[in-house]
Amino acid sequence: MGHRILIAEDDPEIVLLMQKLLAGRYEVEVFGDGLSALQRLEQDPLPDLLILDVMMPKLDGVTLLKSVKSHPRTKRIPAIIVSAKGGPKDVIDGISAGVKHYLTKPFKADDLVKKVQKILG
Repeated sequence: MGHRILIAEDDPEIVLLMQKLLAGRYEVEVFGDGLSALQRLEQDPLPDLLILDVMMPKLDGVTLLKSVKSHPRTKRIPAIIVSAKGGPKDVIDGISAGVKHYLTKPFKADDLVKKVQKILG
């Protein structure tokens, strides 16, 4: 299989949907909290894309993304945020943390797949 995607999402239904949409085409790893995802990024191989929820236990998605972007080893990994927090301030926080795309829940399956394909080619 080609590209690796790391998903940090604590909602089991959303995880299932994302796995259905992406697992056939990509290698998908799922973590239920931001801290586990961050710890995984200390190991090889690095993922080619991060899909992050904002509101998660232990470490939120924006803080996780800021940490990823501040580390030379992981700063080039693109990220998509998928969150129920869709207010202008939330989107601006995501963009200033370095996210490529910001999708609000509920999201359209097509939108997620298209954005992933756009980033990974």
